[in-house]
Amino acid sequence: QVQLVESGGGLVQAGGSLRLSCAASGRTFSRYVMGWFRQAPGKEREFVAAISGSGINTNYADSVKGRFSMSRDNAKNTVYLQMNSLKPEDTAVYYCATSTMYSNNPVRYDYWGQGTQVTVSS
Repeated sequence: QVQLVESGGGLVQAGGSLRLSCAASGRTFSRYVMGWFRQAPGKEREFVAAISGSGINTNYADSVKGRFSMSRDNAKNTVYLQMNSLKPEDTAVYYCATSTMYSNNPVRYDYWGQGTQVTVSS
């Protein structure tokens, strides 16, 4: 029902910045909590950030707090993840997802993007 199209992944030097975008297809975009997750090779998918439907409230994993910033533009049906001070350990496939509730648990998210690769080099 909801299609999420991610963009902005790529290769970046450690200490650099990257902005990921996730565009949604639905009319009810503003009703969704939106989340970013990532999965590195050999690891479980982990929570990165979430934002409320209004964009007023955000939540971040401790590992990215102070470095990453999530925002949304409901007029554009788009959510963003601004990634600053990137570290090699941030290297992962990043996924955008929707939820009806505010959660860091991926099982609570209903629709997922295709994922975009972020690689941080030393």
